[in-house]
Amino acid sequence: MMTAIKTALISLSLLTLMTQTKNDQPRPRARDLGLVVGVLPPGKLDAITDVAGVRVGHATLIKGDNVRTGVTAVLPHGGNLFQEKVPAAIFVGNGFGKLMGSTQVNELGEIETPVLLTGTLNVPRVADALLDWMLGLPGNEEVRSINPVVAETNDGHLNDIRGRHVGRVEVFAALNSATGGPVAEGSVGAGTGTVAFGFKGGIGTASRVVPQQVGGYTVGVLVQTNFGGVLQINGAPVGRELGQYYLKEQLEPERGNPRTGLNAEVSDRADGSIIMVVATDAPLEARNLKRLAARAMLGLARTGSPSTNGSGDYVIAFSASPQSRIRPSERVRQTQVLSNEAMSPLFLAAVEATEEAIYNSLLRATTVTGRDGHRVEALPIERTVEILKKYGALRGEK
Repeated sequence: MMTAIKTALISLSLLTLMTQTKNDQPRPRARDLGLVVGVLPPGKLDAITDVAGVRVGHATLIKGDNVRTGVTAVLPHGGNLFQEKVPAAIFVGNGFGKLMGSTQVNELGEIETPVLLTGTLNVPRVADALLDWMLGLPGNEEVRSINPVVAETNDGHLNDIRGRHVGRVEVFAALNSATGGPVAEGSVGAGTGTVAFGFKGGIGTASRVVPQQVGGYTVGVLVQTNFGGVLQINGAPVGRELGQYYLKEQLEPERGNPRTGLNAEVSDRADGSIIMVVATDAPLEARNLKRLAARAMLGLARTGSPSTNGSGDYVIAFSASPQSRIRPSERVRQTQVLSNEAMSPLFLAAVEATEEAIYNSLLRATTVTGRDGHRVEALPIERTVEILKKYGALRGEK
């Protein structure tokens, strides 16, 4: 059995490497285009891994013509999360989704496993594999209860979602490959089969650092985008200019059949989902982490999402500060946390990093053809840059 798993892991690793290599072709990130979001500076990598200790891993699953899915793992630190939990909170923007483990997180104010992202019908399988991984960690031999945190978006347009193809092999690969450093973005991991604003969505990340005078803390965000609306980038009406946006059919009936653009077959209902993972090194308790999570929804709104009825919009926020870790053996905890008055700079950081992470998920995503020949084009870079210049949305543009 173990030999079969190891062989599968090797095959999956090669497949993931090939996929990520293809995605590393010159599809730019926002800052590569001169697209500067907000006023705060990014961290060194402009990624969630700028928050010390945070690690990210992907397993990308592409098989045949119909399987386009995967799993993404976010680890608040590299140790045993059950023995050293982190303060956390979950904010629900719109609850049309399946976020396993959310009630206990909000009840106790802590996360005790990595956060895994995947496709909708994979959630129970991914959670089961995450339990196996956690129970196998040294120090967890006597553990009798674990609360796995698994979130999803629906990748069924491009992926054979009913096949539920993500399981133990993929989950272990994502967890065991998780590292700090640069994060693969676009059509990878849990973003392999997703669609955003009618274009190819995926994984995106960004970070912000607040001034030293107000703490010097870092806020990092990672998103899995699979939602819609009327795309705007730094205020420029990109979706409208590209002729791909929510309610176009109703607003422009004189054009006849509206499905004549790059992604004519993609629904314009703006339904779907987005998962936003917010990490910070600021010492926060669960109450202020929930307030921080709520601000990510403002970053989402800036990109043109109306958070429709059929969209599951969730934010998972945690503090990776070593001084804030929660150890089951401690009957009494003594720790320092930021005051309410110190939160406002972090709120701004969360808004800006979320907005830019969403842009990065679109810019880095590549065109994907999947289930039943469905094809979703990537956001056209040259045309998008023209629009951004037209509306003065790039640095130095008036």
